[in-house]
Amino acid sequence: MAVAPKPEILAAFEAAKGFMPLGEGLALYEAALDAGRLGLPLLEVGTYCGRSAILLGAAAREAGVVALTLDHHRGSEEQQPGWEYHDPETVDPELGVMDTLPTFRRTLYRAGLEEHVVALVGRSPQIAKVWGTPLGLVFVDGGHTDEHANADYEGWAPHVAEGGLLVIHDVFPEPEDEFTGQAPYRIYLRALGSGAFTEVSATDSLRVLRRTRAGIREQG
Repeated sequence: MAVAPKPEILAAFEAAKGFMPLGEGLALYEAALDAGRLGLPLLEVGTYCGRSAILLGAAAREAGVVALTLDHHRGSEEQQPGWEYHDPETVDPELGVMDTLPTFRRTLYRAGLEEHVVALVGRSPQIAKVWGTPLGLVFVDGGHTDEHANADYEGWAPHVAEGGLLVIHDVFPEPEDEFTGQAPYRIYLRALGSGAFTEVSATDSLRVLRRTRAGIREQG
């Protein structure tokens, strides 16, 4: 039987800015609890305002590990002015550019999870290059262009420990179902084709894969 987060965590999740539906959030929480048993950190690529970080942080607290969430906090392509997913409240009034970091910090504070979530502020490829710690879970939910999705996969999938989980959001197999491109679907196929990951579950657009071998190969 799936384990649900505490009511106050669910309330914080539903009150936070963001786009993840509850069903996918519960699947992410269950995956994070599973991965937390390895005793390794859980990492999210793509924080936005902290909606899914609430669930990762709550699972990390339960497992006695730390959750890390990585973002440059300037917004992805579809969140810029003039695009469907733009929120004017996330624009810095002085600089005139997006800055979701203050909103994220308020989200984390209101959820009571500041001690359990570490914010990594920067570009995913830059941080991945200097990262050296195995991870129990990597949740890829960053930019939806092929450039950004591939960089997230290539930078972070190798850090998933054997037995750990790679979770990919916004996987849309059918082109008519997509909202910002099928890049997440393509990195999902790369992961399956690498020989290092097997699928554990699929909940709407959320895919959970387990790392079952050390090496990652590319199909040629």
